[in-house]
Amino acid sequence: MQTAEKLSITLPAEMVRIIREKVGAGTYSSNSEVIREALRGWMERDQRLAMLDTAITKGIADAESGRTQSVETVRKQLHKRFDV
Repeated sequence: MQTAEKLSITLPAEMVRIIREKVGAGTYSSNSEVIREALRGWMERDQRLAMLDTAITKGIADAESGRTQSVETVRKQLHKRFDV
């Protein structure tokens, strides 16, 4: 289990309002919980973007190496895969 560390931060009034609304509505039990959830979302987004960057880099390398398919071939594969 990770240890917790207390951190003091300063936020703009609009962000504070949003945090307090979430806690006041019962969506979260504390201000800290709202911040933790927001940071988890940020970390997940960064991970997805890194995966996307890797896929783009691979796609560019494939194209530069001549490993490509025609648009029609890809379209047929997508129709078959998603039953469109």
